[in-house]
Formats: sequence, structure tokens, C-alpha cells
Amino acid sequence: MSRRGFRELCRFGTVGASGYVVNLAAFAVATAAGTHHLGAATLAFLVAVTNNFFWNRRWTFRASDGAAVGQAARFFVVSTAVFLVSAALLDAFVSAGLPALPAQAVAIVAVTPLSFAANKLWCFRDARRRERAPRADGALSYVRSQ
Repeated sequence: MSRRGFRELCRFGTVGASGYVVNLAAFAVATAAGTHHLGAATLAFLVAVTNNFFWNRRWTFRASDGAAVGQAARFFVVSTAVFLVSAALLDAFVSAGLPALPAQAVAIVAVTPLSFAANKLWCFRDARRRERAPRADGALSYVRSQ
């Protein structure tokens, strides 16, 4: 993995950790209010996905010069697919007797690699990647790499 890829992975992990806390807090509040674990997971997902999109776009992948609407749509598709996998895991863990909050925590961790790969390779692929390149006059300028 390149230095840049490793840095993105670390940032993705940091953003994910904040989203994880947001998700678990919303999940805990919803279940304490009597919401079924799958309903609580859905609510927690909606709260956390907004936080994660903003920070991954701005900070992790530095994709602020890409098309926000397209990135948001792709991010939501990936996040929804990953959520559905995590919800299935959550339901299986709860059905197996694991308490809901730990089951939610484990389910989220289990799907994180899938989420990173899909976000890096598809959601934010339009982000401009700039590299220094010499200009005709010998000065360095930034150009978009392919």
C-alpha cells in the first residue's frame, strides 16, 4: 500500500471511529426508547452516514473538488449496501443471544473493510489527484494524475 493509501486508510478509520460512536450512541438511545434493534440500527445509520460522508469527502479522500451530488449518491449506495450486510449480521448475532449493543458494535466492525474499499475505489474516485510536474519553463505546477 502506498503512503497515500495508508494515510487515507488511517483517516478513514478515524472518521469511521467518530461515525461508530455516533452510530452506537444513536442506537443506544433508540433501543432505550423501546425501538426494535433493526429500527434502531436504521435510525443510527441515517445519523452516522451524514457525518461520515462529510468527513470522508473533505478530509479522508480530499474530494471537495469532485461532484458532490455524484459522490453523495455513490456514498449513499455503498453505505446502504454495507448497512444491509451489517443489519443482517446484527440480526443474526441478536438471534444467537448476543445483546443488541455489542452485536451492533461487532457488525459495524465486520463490514468496515468492505466500506473502505468501495468508498476509495468508487465513491470518491473522481477526486482530483494532484502531483507536481515540471512546466515547460522549468517551474513546478500541479497537474491532475490519471
